[in-house]
Amino acid sequence: MIQSKVGRLRLAGILEGISLLILLFVALPLKYGFGIPEFSKVMGTVHGALFLLFVFNTLSVGVEYQWKFRETTWKVLLACIVPFGTFYIDRTILKRIDPSNSK
Repeated sequence: MIQSKVGRLRLAGILEGISLLILLFVALPLKYGFGIPEFSKVMGTVHGALFLLFVFNTLSVGVEYQWKFRETTWKVLLACIVPFGTFYIDRTILKRIDPSNSK
C-alpha cells in the first residue's frame, strides 16, 4: 500500500481516521467522564498532525496525478473534515487509483 504516493495518502487517511476514533471514544470519555485530560491533549495533537499530513499529501498527489479539483481533489479534502470520511474516500476513490493496489 505504501509503495506509491496514493498508497501513502491512503495510509495517512486511515491513520487520521483511527486517531479520530481514539480521540472520540477513548480520550474524550477519559477527559470528561473520569477527569483525566492528559490523553486527550496527546491524542488531539496526534490527530491534528495526521490531519495536516493528510491535507498536504492530498494536495501533493492531486498535483502529481493532475486531479481536476472539481472532480477529485475537493472530495478527498472534504473527507478529512467529515467524521470518518477518510475511510469512505479510501474505498470509493483512492483504492481504485492506487497503482500499488494489484487486487
